[in-house]
Amino acid sequence: MKMMINTNDQTIYHVAVPSPLRRLFDYLAPEQLQDASCDKILQPGIRVFVPFGKRVLVGIIVRNSKTSSIPISRLKCIQSIIDTEPLIPKHLFDLYIWAAKYYHNPIGDSLFQSIPNLLRKGKELPSLKTQCWMLTKKGIELPLTDLSRSPRKREFISWLKEKKAITIGEVKQKKISPSTLKKLTEEKLIFLSSLPENSYHFKDKISLAEKPQNLYPEQQKALKSISMEDFNAYLLFGETGSGKTEVYLQAIEKIVFSGKQALVLIPEISLTPQTLSRFENRFDTSIVVLHSKLTDKERAFAWNMARMGKASIIIGTRSAIFTPLKFPGLIIIDEEHDSSYKQQEGYRYSARDLGVIRAQKESIPIILGSATPSMESLNNCIENRYTKLILSCRPEKSSRPNWLPVNIRKSQLINGFSQKLIESIKKVLFEGDQVLIFLNRRGFSPTLSCYDCGWISNCPNCEVRLTVHKKPSRLLCHHCEYTIQVPSICPSCYSSQLEFIGHGTERIEGILETLFPKIPILRVDRDTTRNKTAIKDVLSTIHSGESCILIGTQMLAKGHHFPNVTLVAILDADGGLFSPDFRAPERMGQLITQVAGRSGRGEKQGSVIIQSNYCDHPFISSLIFQDYQNFIDEISKERELSSLPPFSHMALVRAESKSNEDALNFLEYCRKQAENILPPNKIITYLGPLPALMEKRNGRFRYIFSIYCKDRKQIQKLLEKLCQRVDTSPLAKGIRWSIDVDPQDIS
Repeated sequence: MKMMINTNDQTIYHVAVPSPLRRLFDYLAPEQLQDASCDKILQPGIRVFVPFGKRVLVGIIVRNSKTSSIPISRLKCIQSIIDTEPLIPKHLFDLYIWAAKYYHNPIGDSLFQSIPNLLRKGKELPSLKTQCWMLTKKGIELPLTDLSRSPRKREFISWLKEKKAITIGEVKQKKISPSTLKKLTEEKLIFLSSLPENSYHFKDKISLAEKPQNLYPEQQKALKSISMEDFNAYLLFGETGSGKTEVYLQAIEKIVFSGKQALVLIPEISLTPQTLSRFENRFDTSIVVLHSKLTDKERAFAWNMARMGKASIIIGTRSAIFTPLKFPGLIIIDEEHDSSYKQQEGYRYSARDLGVIRAQKESIPIILGSATPSMESLNNCIENRYTKLILSCRPEKSSRPNWLPVNIRKSQLINGFSQKLIESIKKVLFEGDQVLIFLNRRGFSPTLSCYDCGWISNCPNCEVRLTVHKKPSRLLCHHCEYTIQVPSICPSCYSSQLEFIGHGTERIEGILETLFPKIPILRVDRDTTRNKTAIKDVLSTIHSGESCILIGTQMLAKGHHFPNVTLVAILDADGGLFSPDFRAPERMGQLITQVAGRSGRGEKQGSVIIQSNYCDHPFISSLIFQDYQNFIDEISKERELSSLPPFSHMALVRAESKSNEDALNFLEYCRKQAENILPPNKIITYLGPLPALMEKRNGRFRYIFSIYCKDRKQIQKLLEKLCQRVDTSPLAKGIRWSIDVDPQDIS
């Protein structure tokens, strides 16, 4: 441990910088501020520019003191101050620091991951004033018939007459050409104005744009049980289509009408248009969204709206949990079971779990909603940490779908489709309804193989097969993006007998286009939704009610409301049955239940066809013939017998290196140190090091060392001491290593 040196009453500022080092860096006050006023200006949370080696970095002051481990003569001064006051409230800044310690992530990296990218670069927050196009007096008085010869001008002027003010961003989205704007400006019909914050984005008066739905008894009971006055965690366990969103909306109504703000987390960007539409249709108030497809400026603007209390409702994906609220009132985590809430690289935090801690610190309620709750949340209900609220049925107009298992070992398949499934699709389309085909595998085919010699197209960088894509034609690794052209002959034996093995969504799309040439086929996966409007356009087509077939991956399994889908087909339900990942069966059950829940959400009866090689497997049977709770009860027994989470606390030490031996030796050292700190006993168990499920990725070999402990405090103390020892070990050189606390994925 380093010796601390007293600095004779001179204040030392301990600053976090974006660095992989697990420490703060000490600085003196700026030369122009060497007086007693420094401490009032340089508060925790203030951003500063600091010299760091030969570079100048943005830093965040974490604390100050009168001691340093470095002689004062060697300390550098802060170069300049960016903020005049902390941008983050103290309680939230303390949460950022707590999270960095709990997840054992470098504090600088953690703090910088918690703020918008614009702030990480040392930029100022964008003004809440917004540039908008408005009509001049001449434009207001001009009859639209005077623009009959110019449809584009007439359309824009008509839009402005309706909206009064249109932002530059909205103009871009509508694809109004610069030449049209220029001509209208020259004709003195429009002008560009900077509107103050209250004029455009922030609505002083909050009102309902539509009347709330009548709640059925279970919904009424759930809403009445939610106390808005203090912290409590509620698990809203509601069947798919049971009306969880309506409970959210009416809970939010209570909050925003009391002058407070609601933070709503969703697991996928693809859910943003649907969620935003539902909320905007209900509330005539300021709503902002936060997700990774926004520009840096758009995201910082929305973040600042929330921070200043100018947005009543904030909707966002995982990282939105760090957004400051001036008037916090309620947090909602929709689809709380979803693994997307756990960051899988770098700063491996859980937005769901941090949401609970944050709600506790802010003394506000949090609602965790799901039709397929995680075992952790269900166990927290048993332990009385959460209050369970149940919605066991759908509203009167809709009913549970009928399930039909198809044993594909005993059925003849036509390009992955059983005859029963093809006939069912024909019937649904004839009745004018919609079909959803689910396959959690994008691309054309997962494998290209040689019939003669058995060659398989493997990725040279990863321990996986290259996926065949047709548009554009290529072999692609979905992990490292390595790509090559599809060969016409086998690279090993030069045979032309190459074959595509297995189906991806792209191949299924082609098969369905052949089977149903007159029916619109819509595919939703990462390949078809890369631009901002793609998912919105697809959803618009679906909600039009037109008869169509929808093909998709798990992007479609999360919270979408498709009232005209009356048949859901799961082409391959066996993915999680035999995985070495102990969480795989739980994820499989959640995915199947969620996908099935897209069927029959309107007035018509829905059906679910599930194709499986193992229809008689206990897990599959309990899903089909009983319900999700019974399915979870089966899995829970196995987990408890094995002392696996949630019946223990778990952490992984992950390591990867270009050398197989280096990664393995490093984790063997970690295990020895862990056993030295806390020898194995009835409370703590060590496993490994073992190869990760994908042993090689992007040219690096990957291993994991697992720690299971029945006492959360003990595992935290162990990890803290282990990090201190590992940081100084020469074996760590050249190794990418990290701690994963409460891991959701062991791949």
